Amino acid sequence: MLKIYNSLTKQKEIFKPITAGKVNLYVCGVTVYDYCHLGHARTYVAFDVIYRYLQAKGYEVNYVRNITDIDDKILQRANARNIDFFEIVKQFTQAMHEDFALLNLCKPQHEPTATTYITQMVQQIQNMISTQHAYVASNGDVYFNVRSFKQYGCLAHRDINGLRSGARVEINDVKKDPLDFVLWKLAKPDEPAWPSPWGEGRPGWHTECCVMSNAIFSGTFDIHGGGKDLIFPHHENELAQSESLHAKKFVNVWMHTGFLQINKEKMSKSLGNFFTIRDTLKRYSPEVLRFFLMNSHYRSQLHYSEENLQASSSSLQRLYQALKDLPVINQALTHSDYEIDFMSAMDDDFNTPKAFAILFQLSHEVQRLKLTDLDAAASHGALLKSLGNLIGILQSPPANYLQNGVDSAAVEALIAARNQARLDKNWAQADSIRQQLTDMKIVLEDKDNGTTWKVCG
Repeated sequence: MLKIYNSLTKQKEIFKPITAGKVNLYVCGVTVYDYCHLGHARTYVAFDVIYRYLQAKGYEVNYVRNITDIDDKILQRANARNIDFFEIVKQFTQAMHEDFALLNLCKPQHEPTATTYITQMVQQIQNMISTQHAYVASNGDVYFNVRSFKQYGCLAHRDINGLRSGARVEINDVKKDPLDFVLWKLAKPDEPAWPSPWGEGRPGWHTECCVMSNAIFSGTFDIHGGGKDLIFPHHENELAQSESLHAKKFVNVWMHTGFLQINKEKMSKSLGNFFTIRDTLKRYSPEVLRFFLMNSHYRSQLHYSEENLQASSSSLQRLYQALKDLPVINQALTHSDYEIDFMSAMDDDFNTPKAFAILFQLSHEVQRLKLTDLDAAASHGALLKSLGNLIGILQSPPANYLQNGVDSAAVEALIAARNQARLDKNWAQADSIRQQLTDMKIVLEDKDNGTTWKVCG
């Protein structure tokens, strides 16, 4: 029985989809003005695991992950480069797709962009003005009237009066209340703009997702997700707009990922302490990075360090080592305690650390069985690979993975030279070659039938 922690209620709840057998899942996507960093990777790998597991449970999942393609940051980057904003959007959308493909993220069913839903946004804003949930300010911008929605603050679990002095609330002289947020911005000279009853401009960021989700799902939907930093104000503002206008529940379950931290601070572009996905992939394989990102529960803080990435690399190698040299078998072990315990861990709010523990128990059993019963080892190995597939790992041929990115011919030549040096009892040369291989991050295993090798790190 699947249980999910709901940020709105602050407790785990038995998951009951609105329509039996179907799940509508919306995850706030990237603002495409720069390369994606590891904080992005943390969130989207987490929801990729959630998406995969919901499918494994038999649900038909309609997964939506939007793209913000008009924003102050995009315009600032375009102005700095003296190019059209669309060129920035095109460049970094492509880069995002490349990064996500390397991380083995499934493609969502829908990937709506803000600029393709502006007509619907204008209509929603008009409706909110007519119902007195929004107003046109003296500067021509349109703002949401927060005081018109009595439940404001329910998602963040903060009293509306206590929110007044919040550091993240923009304050200016044209608002009726400091908490009011912009729905429509009049365009500045030379900015891209779209027509509206209030003048040419563009939508505010908080307007996008509630419009797109309502348009695609046509009402209340099952799960809305994103990073923890989106709870307030972004998701709070989405909820306020949708429920004030439609007078019904916006979302059943709110899910949020914990921060990725470095030196005890949240990793983010604004703090300047971030690493991009592509820079990290110059040093580690995509699967190692994916493993690292899943190695903590999605709601917990995840601490970035070279030591933690190295540990993830070593852990993943142990799993692949268990799968190495197994005979091909068509039937995985079924109805085992390993499978039951794995699914139980994932049913407990997608607890990947517990699920990983089961995979390692299973890998140890595979290694034990290799010594006594290769067929049994193979059926257990097939189960290990099958469970790994549910969360997007362990799908490469083990020998290929363990030797990834290395000139195999050069390594084999060095091993042959070392073996000859050992036959000649030239121990100094043999040790020198072994050190050379160690410097290449090659680990040797001397066995009775020869020397095998793998890449470490």
